[in-house]
Amino acid sequence: MRIINRRRALAGMTVLSTALFAAQPSFADDTDPLRFYDNDGFVVRGHFEAGLNAVSERNLFWDFAATVAPAANYNPNKQWLEGYVKPGLSWSKSLDQYLTAYGKVSGVASSTQGLDAFEAGNSSRVTLEEGYIGLRAGNPDGRSVDVSIGPREFKAGTGMLLANGGTSGFERGALKLGPRKAWEFAALGRVAFDGFSGTGFLIDPNELPSSNTSTSIAGADFRYDGAPGNFAGLTLGHVIQSTAPYPKAAPGGIGPPSILANARDGLNFVNFYGRANPFKGVLENLFVGVDFAYEWNRTIDLQAWGGRLQIGYVFTNVPWLPTLTYSYQTFSGDNPNTTKLERFDPLYFEGTPSSWSTGSKSSMVFINSNVNAHQISLGVKPTERDTLTLRYTYIDANELLSPLQFGQATRIIVAGPNPAVVAGVTTPHLSDDIFLEYTRAVTRNIYLTAGLSASVPGPGIASITPTKTPVWTGGFVNVVVSY
Repeated sequence: MRIINRRRALAGMTVLSTALFAAQPSFADDTDPLRFYDNDGFVVRGHFEAGLNAVSERNLFWDFAATVAPAANYNPNKQWLEGYVKPGLSWSKSLDQYLTAYGKVSGVASSTQGLDAFEAGNSSRVTLEEGYIGLRAGNPDGRSVDVSIGPREFKAGTGMLLANGGTSGFERGALKLGPRKAWEFAALGRVAFDGFSGTGFLIDPNELPSSNTSTSIAGADFRYDGAPGNFAGLTLGHVIQSTAPYPKAAPGGIGPPSILANARDGLNFVNFYGRANPFKGVLENLFVGVDFAYEWNRTIDLQAWGGRLQIGYVFTNVPWLPTLTYSYQTFSGDNPNTTKLERFDPLYFEGTPSSWSTGSKSSMVFINSNVNAHQISLGVKPTERDTLTLRYTYIDANELLSPLQFGQATRIIVAGPNPAVVAGVTTPHLSDDIFLEYTRAVTRNIYLTAGLSASVPGPGIASITPTKTPVWTGGFVNVVVSY
């Protein structure tokens, strides 16, 4: 599971949710050292990204292993070092006044030294990241058509369902840095005019070889961008094929869940998203974001839903530009008292604390299914180059006696090679997560990030262990270079 994203100050760095309004660092040197060639409409540019992350964790997964599988001798206190390099090369060629051909190729070499939270490590992999070609046509009135094919990054809407096309961690290493984001295959076609855009897509995720579900998704995203920071859109999608299973709660919640093979196959989804300043002229710096998704699959009688409401305000007339944000996100779980399946499938969501993860520590356990979370965050900028963010998240289960996890790129290994899946709880409150993060823009291309976090178990989690459940704590320091 991708826990920390790695773009735009990348890897563990949390950009304020209102970065649109925040002052950006300025640097004296505006040259592009990786522009290798620029002549007669033909441009070749290099790309380079690298990260190094030191992680320390104590009482991992609230030390469940001591209760669930004491014979496994799982060590809940771990330290590991992970890193990656991602070189790339892109090009573009103007064919005439309105037509441009372009492409990009990049790769990722990643590694983890030591054993990470999932008992994986001391492993390295080199994989292709992007490798696409495209053709773009546009005219001065803003109308454009853009088509491309090949592995590349793509995000629909705010990243609620489709964002992270690549999986890191486990045999690939770099679990928390998560350098892979591109889809293994992507065919994209985009038309844009007067603020409107429509994008058709056919995508396959770049999953781990050890847990490849052969998923293919087709759909379209329609979006309107108004004033800066204001947008609304709709994403429609259909899972053409997939071997991903779903858990179904036992009748009445008594007993282990059953596993429905190939359950994602045929899934349909619709996702509405938007963000606006509804009180323009009165509260200029207040913003509201709304997301809602509905999923259905008649083959397995699935009907599920999820969504988020987000409200924030930027105090532009106060030193350090404080940004206060409240969000509530909720995802349906399977009701053990019905025959249908209500479990929400989060698909390939953008799992960073500033985006769609449920909590900080808890996001390593709870995917966006059968949970709801209240989050308050306060971000400040003491200087133009420094950002400090404090987040508090209160997490509940939506359905009792119903599976809390088990999904794409989620494996909680606490018993040696055997995965242990938390099927449900009898009390809704799961945890309280606190996350303090500091980011320093050392230069335009180098970012230093440090973070401390803690997850206090709620009654739902604490009731699983016979003794007092410890607080799960940890921290990290990383450096990311991006050109």
